[in-house]
Amino acid sequence: MPNRSLHDPALRTPAVAQASAAFHPTVVDEVAATVARETVVVVGMAQNPFVGKARSALTEAGIPFTFLEYGSYFSQWKQRLAIKMWSGWPTFPQVFVKGVLIGGFNETKAAIDDGSLKRWLEQGPPRA
Repeated sequence: MPNRSLHDPALRTPAVAQASAAFHPTVVDEVAATVARETVVVVGMAQNPFVGKARSALTEAGIPFTFLEYGSYFSQWKQRLAIKMWSGWPTFPQVFVKGVLIGGFNETKAAIDDGSLKRWLEQGPPRA
């Protein structure tokens, strides 16, 4: 599958690079540190049914995880945008296994169902 085209970071002005780096760095640092430290991390928000479905699927599969919640549909949208900019994933939840973004609910559920998530926990998930 071809990669999605991304704007080359080298083609930003210094002011844009600085503004991007300064956009909620505390939140990004918290997520990055948690993803680096914990085996399975679910990043999400309140009121989003797919976040709840991902958490339930992991719980039912007996897979422990750390959950980071950032607001709801009515709050903390800028913090969530900073997370999306960092991860490159457009929606929530964002599920990480051994530091690798595996996707959202659909991808997590498929990996549970086909047994690949259990293998990833042992060997690490594939990388792009």
